[in-house]
Amino acid sequence: MIWLAEASLNRVSRKAQRLISGCDLLISPMVALEVEVLYEKRRIKLSWRDIQAKLETEIDLRVCDLPFERIASAALDEGWTRDPFDRIIVANAKANGLASLISADEDIRKNYQRAVW
Repeated sequence: MIWLAEASLNRVSRKAQRLISGCDLLISPMVALEVEVLYEKRRIKLSWRDIQAKLETEIDLRVCDLPFERIASAALDEGWTRDPFDRIIVANAKANGLASLISADEDIRKNYQRAVW
C-alpha cells in the first residue's frame, strides 16, 4: 500500500498487482496505525491520511469495518507472532471470510496461506 501510494509499482509483485486490479480492496484499520507509526519514525514519506486519500481515489481502497471485537477474538489464535500489528492484520483477513492478504512480509506469508506476494 505504501509503495502504491509512492508510485513504486516496481516493488509490488505482478501477482499482487493482478489481485489489486481484480478485487474489492479493504485494509485493516491496524495497517493505518502501523503506517502512521512508520511515518512518525520518518521511515516513510506519507502519513496514513495522505495514503488513504490517494488510494481511496485511485483504486477505491476502503478501511475494513468489521467490529474490532471480532478481529481481536480471531487474533487470540495467532500465536505465531508477538508483533501486535501482524497479529491483528492477519486476524482481520481471517475474520473477513479468510480473505486474501497482500503482504511483502515473509512471516505473514509463512503463517497465512491466503497471503499473496
